[in-house]
Formats: sequence, structure tokens, C-alpha cells
Amino acid sequence: MSLDKIKEEIKQHLHDEVVISVFGMRNKNYQVKGYISNVYPSIFTVNENGLEKSFNYSDVATGEICIKYV
Repeated sequence: MSLDKIKEEIKQHLHDEVVISVFGMRNKNYQVKGYISNVYPSIFTVNENGLEKSFNYSDVATGEICIKYV
């Protein structure tokens, strides 16, 4: 999927609840549960219990993170 399509899909789900699975190095995986709070040209942010965490669109494209819309 291209970056433009990924950006558009995430924009359509602004303020929707998501679960983001992050696949880190050395099998350090974790999940972020919250809602998409902002969309910027290079990143988007997810609010998890009042804390904003940012993610790159390119991480979605490369499979470093996976977004599940709930």
C-alpha cells in the first residue's frame, strides 16, 4: 500500500479507537490502545490514557506497526 493511501485511510479514522501493535527489535513487541488524535504530513498521533504517542506512516507501510480499527 502506498504512503498516500495509508495517510488517507488514517485521516478517515481520525478520532476513532485503534489498537496499534508495535513490532520492535529483539522481540520487544507492545500494543497501544487509544484513539487517533491528530494527523500530520509525516506522522499521526494516538492518545492513550491522556498520553500522545506518535507514529510514522512509513512504519505502517513497512510492517513495523499494524493498525486495527475497533
